[in-house]
Formats: sequence, structure tokens, C-alpha cells
Amino acid sequence: MLSLKNWWPTPVRSLFLFLVWLLLNNSVALIHLFFGLLLAWLIPLLIHKFRLIQPGIKKPGLAFTYGLMVLWDIVIANLQVIRLVLGPNKRLRPAFVMVPLDLTDNLAITILASTVSLTPGTVSADVLPLNAEGAEQRFLLLHVLDLADEAQLIEQVKLRYEAPLKEIF
Repeated sequence: MLSLKNWWPTPVRSLFLFLVWLLLNNSVALIHLFFGLLLAWLIPLLIHKFRLIQPGIKKPGLAFTYGLMVLWDIVIANLQVIRLVLGPNKRLRPAFVMVPLDLTDNLAITILASTVSLTPGTVSADVLPLNAEGAEQRFLLLHVLDLADEAQLIEQVKLRYEAPLKEIF
């Protein structure tokens, strides 16, 4: 006998797909409800075997706090970038910085890279090496608009962003 998990492998994703379908169509007509349910059932059923298992969030409260901190950092960094851009360009010191990573999970590294890229003035350029084997050290390559102290930047990324992500995941 087939279990419910075989028929609805990811019920939350199915619900999300159904709601997005209805929002995109801006209608709750019977035909939209039918196709929304069909797609919400069929898409996860067909792709669930291809999904990588992602780690669960161990501390949702810390994840929420992390999100608020990132929003605050985005606002502050925007103000700093405005000041740098409107000032003399001779003062800018762009640079590439390699931040050694303690994170090993790909999802956590992706969130860290996205966080850094969302904060104006820095962009995640690459994760090196891309496919690390076992205990091989990985690095996040950052491009910084104005670098005053490389060691301080690395410490800030590791303490402010990487440490909470290690606790969350």
C-alpha cells in the first residue's frame, strides 16, 4: 500500500505552489483551483527524487534574529556606500578578500554568500574550492568596495554572519 508521503512528498511545498498559482491567476475559478491542485501535486511528485536533503533549522528564533540583523546591516551599509560614492573616488580602496569558512553545509554557505552580497559595498564572488572533499578548507571570495583592514573584515564576517549560521544550521 502506498503511503501519503508517496502521494504528497512535500505537502508544504505543494500548498505553497497552489497558493502561488492562485495569486498569479488572480482568480479562484474552478478551472484555476483544478489546475492549481494538479500542479501542486504533480510538480513535487515528479521532482522530489532529485532534491538534495537540506539541513533543518535548529534555532528558528536565532534565524529570525539573524534576518532582522541582516536587514539592519543592509540599511547601515547603504548609508555608508552613499557616503563613499558621493565622496572623492580617490579614497576608495577596492579589494578581493578570501574569508576562510568554518561552515561545511552548502545551504549555510549559500546563505552566508547571499547575506554578504545583499549588504552593499561587498559582493560574494566565489566559493573556493567549489566541490571541497572532506576536510579541505573552503574560502568565500569577497569583493569589497572600500577595504580599510582585511583582518577586521574577515573577523566581522566570521563573527557577525558565519557564527550565527553555524548555530542555526
